[in-house]
Amino acid sequence: MTQELVSLTIIMAVAAVSPIVAQLIPGKFIPQTVLLLAAGTALGPYGLGVIEVNDAVKLLNELGMAFLFLLAGYEIDPKRLAGHQGKVGLLTWGITLGLAWLVVTFLPFFTKQGINGVATVIALTTTALGTLMPILKERSLEGTPIGDAIISYGTWGELGPILAMAILLSTRTGWQTMLVLGAFLAICLLCAMLPTKALKTGHRLYRFLTENANTSSQTLMRLTTFLLIFLVTISALFELDAVLGAFAAGFILRYIIPDGSKSLEMKLEGVGYGFLIPVFFVVSGAAINVRAVASRPALLVAFIVMLMLIRAVPVYVALSLDKRKNPLSSHHRVTVALYCTTALPIIVAVTSLAVKVGTMQSDTASTLVAAGAITVFLMPLLGSITYQVADVHPVTAVREIAHTPSDWQTIVREHAQVRALLHHQDRLKRMAETLESLEKQEGLNGLDSRRAELVERARLEIDRQLKELGLDPQLTTQLPHNYRYPKN
Repeated sequence: MTQELVSLTIIMAVAAVSPIVAQLIPGKFIPQTVLLLAAGTALGPYGLGVIEVNDAVKLLNELGMAFLFLLAGYEIDPKRLAGHQGKVGLLTWGITLGLAWLVVTFLPFFTKQGINGVATVIALTTTALGTLMPILKERSLEGTPIGDAIISYGTWGELGPILAMAILLSTRTGWQTMLVLGAFLAICLLCAMLPTKALKTGHRLYRFLTENANTSSQTLMRLTTFLLIFLVTISALFELDAVLGAFAAGFILRYIIPDGSKSLEMKLEGVGYGFLIPVFFVVSGAAINVRAVASRPALLVAFIVMLMLIRAVPVYVALSLDKRKNPLSSHHRVTVALYCTTALPIIVAVTSLAVKVGTMQSDTASTLVAAGAITVFLMPLLGSITYQVADVHPVTAVREIAHTPSDWQTIVREHAQVRALLHHQDRLKRMAETLESLEKQEGLNGLDSRRAELVERARLEIDRQLKELGLDPQLTTQLPHNYRYPKN
């Protein structure tokens, strides 16, 4: 028991220090998740060996992964899945799956590496939506057109592989697999329908649960935790991966509470991101055998490149063909595609399952997990770069500089001003929408009045910047994203 406590103490020390370190890094370009993974690799069995992955830590690791997928499932709006972008996301993921199968099956490289199986195909189609959500929130992308596109395409990048794991990696026959999945679906529907009916009828038990949600009883939090562990247990009894049960729990929770619950969300994020999810990432890092990864650099690089070709390219093409419904600039489409190539939790789950059934070697699994860990750092970094340079219009700036090299400083400064102005306008738009919804609901209180004043100050600031750019605010109330400076 002492060793378990020592390992957990070290893991939680890493979890406590990681956000501080991430904040101190200039530019804040390294997500906390990357630091947790790196610390796990350095301190785990294949590093310094101070973290021992024993049964107690493994259980907390499983619960951390369950909470991660619970929160990922909770972020999914069923209406989004049924909407236009959701359907395009599903079609795109299907194309991604087909491309992955063709590449893994017929490319000699994967055959020589001994990873031309279904597990590798699934790993190449994934998007780590649960890992991306806190990154999107940190970078203020949630609720923006870019953030909405990432969630829509990323939803199927997470849900699709989970379903594929249940169907394609099952050791049962086809009809047995369908029977088990049907039984699991029936249980999930029952879990969703009972609370919904109680809500509609105003059942006394439901009133009791909601009235005591924020007391010491914490009724809703306890029921949510029960739902999660119950479905994860059902998944284990049905010999399905725990990821399926956790994701289903989050999806059911969103179905029951379609408009969300700030109080419940704060508690779930507190338990998840405050305790269990950091354990999952540290233990995932501890599972990476650095020597094995170093001995197969070609596989590491090839897998990351294949992720970008198989996952990012179809997303970019889909966004380009769907410009009428999703009018994003080319830079922003690249941003969405790069974020959707972030992959780790599903890779951890699918490689663990493949190693367990003997279809993949542990050294190969370590390399694929390491590749997934690198994407958690690399893809959001590249995505943030393309997002930041998108509104600067670098190609236009280069042309203008080539035309009048002596004015290069002025040209660069003006393009930077355009980007800053567009950023202010995006924030203003979100603030105004929030304020409008609050006005419709309750009217303005003291806090909302200050927010209204802030919005008005932001409008004045934009008018001032428009005037500095030589534009009339009365005629140009909003600067278009495809704005180009006239050539000198």
